[in-house]
Amino acid sequence: MDKKGKHTHILVIRLSAMGDVAMTVPVICALTDQYPEIQLTVLTKKPFRPIFDGLENVEVKEADVKNRHKGLMGLWRLYKELKPLRFDAVADLHNVLRSRILKKYFALESIPFAQIDKGRKDKKALTRTKNKVFEQLKSTHERYADVFTKLGFPIDLSNTKPLERVQLSEKVLGLVQQDTKKWVGIAPFAAHEGKMYPLESTKEVIKALNNTDKYKILLFGGGAKEVEVLEGLAKDYQNAECMAGKLSLSEELQLISNLDVMLSMDSGNAHMAANYGIPVLTLWGVTHPYAGFYPFGQPMENALLADREEYPLIPTSVYGNKVPQGYENAMNTIKPKDILEKLLGVLEPNTKS
Repeated sequence: MDKKGKHTHILVIRLSAMGDVAMTVPVICALTDQYPEIQLTVLTKKPFRPIFDGLENVEVKEADVKNRHKGLMGLWRLYKELKPLRFDAVADLHNVLRSRILKKYFALESIPFAQIDKGRKDKKALTRTKNKVFEQLKSTHERYADVFTKLGFPIDLSNTKPLERVQLSEKVLGLVQQDTKKWVGIAPFAAHEGKMYPLESTKEVIKALNNTDKYKILLFGGGAKEVEVLEGLAKDYQNAECMAGKLSLSEELQLISNLDVMLSMDSGNAHMAANYGIPVLTLWGVTHPYAGFYPFGQPMENALLADREEYPLIPTSVYGNKVPQGYENAMNTIKPKDILEKLLGVLEPNTKS
């Protein structure tokens, strides 16, 4: 609340990939918990609206950046739509050309506008081939929190509570069919090949889990090609079910919130599961947790990393889009038996191997 006692309304901009958007949730929860007088409007893409469902003091404004809000005129139109909402400040968690143009428009009304420092220089030093500076960088969650600090709202992320599990709809229950088995989510895909565990090795993990007859293996993915692969996988194993292509994002989040564990690449599924406090095991190829994209609140021992002694240039990029020659098989240094051991350690913590 400001000096006049009125509620503060902040616009939060995050328009990019699903994982980046999902990573805003713990920070937003901490902010609204520590400053209950704040009202937030999140500006994001329409498909990501469900990520913010149920968050207190949070509304969503959709940005149609491919049509209605495309280009300079489209962004001016977007600004004109935002203006009547009367924001006291803007937190730009994206800091790209699009949001920098919006900054100029908001400057017309002298509205405070704080932008994320992405740490590009440090990330370049971490990922370069020569004179690599291999050290833990500030997490993306901390970088998001810094933006609100600039606006006068410092946040303590240390006691942030996860989102509560969501009640499953009849549709989701009908697909999964509840029983006594524990639920293991597996999301084997990522945006770039350099972040993807070999499918044949993933099959070994699924086969071993399937053969115990103790777990229900729920496969997550998106897009026609991934759905086809996962449908094929599910047919081969009695205890595996393909969830890809059958659920809306809202329904998928319901299901993720009820998992016993999620096995994921360095991808959006990891962050969505982490938001609900689900144990998340992550597999890292040519990327690395040091870049700051580790799932929120997860212990570092839940990360399985490619062997840097064999592949010393890791991380070769922040997003996994750069795979140097000879690094195509870096993920093979993570063995299926090690993944299985980690999974069983989470699923059966009191069982000695």
